[in-house]
Amino acid sequence: MSGAVEILRQPRPMQRWAEAARLRGERIALVPTMGYLHEGHLALMREGWRRASTLVVSLFVNPTQFGPNEDFGRYPRDFDRDLRLMEEADVSVVFAPEVESVYGSGFQSWVEVTKLTRGLCGARRPGHFRGVTTVVAKLFNIVKPHCALFGEKDYQQLRAIEQMVEDLNFDVEIVPVPTVREADGLALSSRNACLSPAEREQALALSRALFAARRLAGKGATLEAAINEAQAVLGAASGVRVEYLEAVDARTLEPARNLGAPVLLAVAAGVGKTRLIDNVVLAARPSAPSARA
Repeated sequence: MSGAVEILRQPRPMQRWAEAARLRGERIALVPTMGYLHEGHLALMREGWRRASTLVVSLFVNPTQFGPNEDFGRYPRDFDRDLRLMEEADVSVVFAPEVESVYGSGFQSWVEVTKLTRGLCGARRPGHFRGVTTVVAKLFNIVKPHCALFGEKDYQQLRAIEQMVEDLNFDVEIVPVPTVREADGLALSSRNACLSPAEREQALALSRALFAARRLAGKGATLEAAINEAQAVLGAASGVRVEYLEAVDARTLEPARNLGAPVLLAVAAGVGKTRLIDNVVLAARPSAPSARA
């Protein structure tokens, strides 16, 4: 294990640290998190070290991305545990601000990506992505990273951030990192800690449904058949309240009609009191090359 990680809790000291690191010629990678770290976060950190010479992890449960009836109060928190994991990952600095230092009194400025956030989770969680893109924009201004790493499990979030960076000319490279899963297929999430053993078993229906659809699409089935297969798996599962199962273009997030381009098959469901999301990308089986005359 490495030595103690430096912890900064106010934006201005974090900015000064980043400015000094840049002057030294350091390349800064940022991994934004809401804490309660798991192997998925650690995969982001490892990729950050591959791409930079210094690594900053932010730890901030962002209240503006939670609706009034969502689980902000229940969201798992364990700073000491997180700190131990970040020490093992050799994190350079932890930026762990209080809410008041991020959203001061009179705060009234927001960053919003409109079109990409209309569907999927955006349609069910009004204001969620506005909170996400606003806090990420603030983190970019505070930490001044050269690159920032985001998991593909939160695919709509990733696409919204990519669009924000393009539209607002942020000088930050966005690095997608594939979803990390348990051996049985369950996508890693901090919210998994809220599941009982029985609920965790029920939650496996999400990945099983997505994998079934992906297998079928890989065998040459139509998009409709792949979706029907996923629906059948979810419909046979007990304890899973499906919020949506939707197929969208993997780039635009507009509804997909066929597998002519990569398609994101995304699901959101409630298991117990916990809301879970997952996704896979479907691609049609490549056509066999034509025989030459």
